[in-house]
Amino acid sequence: MRHWLIKSEPDVFGIDDLARVGREPWSGVRNYQARNFMWKEMQAGDLALFYHSNAKPPGITGIARVVGVPYPDPTQFDPKSEYFDAKSKLENPRWWLNDFEFVAKFREMLLLEAIKADPMLAEMLVCQRGSRLSINPVDPLHFKHVCKLAGWRPGK
Repeated sequence: MRHWLIKSEPDVFGIDDLARVGREPWSGVRNYQARNFMWKEMQAGDLALFYHSNAKPPGITGIARVVGVPYPDPTQFDPKSEYFDAKSKLENPRWWLNDFEFVAKFREMLLLEAIKADPMLAEMLVCQRGSRLSINPVDPLHFKHVCKLAGWRPGK
């Protein structure tokens, strides 16, 4: 099992939205590296830290799980979508996504400030200057430490 960090703006789609709907396609990713993580590396059952970006303050709010297999992002084919890509074709899609399901919401957000201040987590990609990818791999030790700090254990 691999671990990930997925970012979303809470006013667009936050952890409470995922809890409400239960499962959601992670559409609209338009960065090739982030797309490749979903398309080629994520597998059903992988766990992800759900991060609220562009929030005041930003931080990790809970856990999601990858479900199913990757498939073409339908927003790339919809001319009315802000994520429409005229160069993408049904027979050769450019953009792929995975579905995520809600696992848990942390009692309190683990703030980015606290993550950066923790020597054990300082190497996480989300702490690195200029790291703006909406999907990042997370080292299993970092994942475990974040969950410990947030007071969450699998099966809890």
